[in-house]
Amino acid sequence: MGLKSSILFIIIATLFISCDEKRVFDEYQSVGSAWNMKKEVIFELPKIDTLKKYNLFINLRANDDYKFNNLFLIVSMEQPNGITKIDTLEYQMADVDGTLLGDGFSDIKESKLYYKENVKFKSSENNKIHIKHAVRQTGKIEGVEDLEGISEVGFRIESIE
Repeated sequence: MGLKSSILFIIIATLFISCDEKRVFDEYQSVGSAWNMKKEVIFELPKIDTLKKYNLFINLRANDDYKFNNLFLIVSMEQPNGITKIDTLEYQMADVDGTLLGDGFSDIKESKLYYKENVKFKSSENNKIHIKHAVRQTGKIEGVEDLEGISEVGFRIESIE
């Protein structure tokens, strides 16, 4: 009975993974036990169809060590023509009572955060995404050097069509 259950589990897991037809790119990088403010996470994107439109997401895996309600990110989209577009983004990471938002059954929560919608890439190759955090404590000018609670940073591209 154990072998049949294992095979059934593998088949179901494979179906869930293969049903993700919108996914064009989905990758995570570990930032260790604390995300240093100088550590820039860089994603080199695959060849992209310049005729299609895409939704772009930043994915995060966080745990209860994250002590802030919000998360501030600086995201740069580097294009091969030398143009880099930089955005400063703010995301809510916890409820008013401090409960961490996101999906997951354990103390690790996964958050899928919108970055850009309906994007058409101008170049099909050599696009890069740079992500770093810009979290500050209330009333302080300097940033949080080592941001605890974020273990992995991801980037996802989904086809709209």
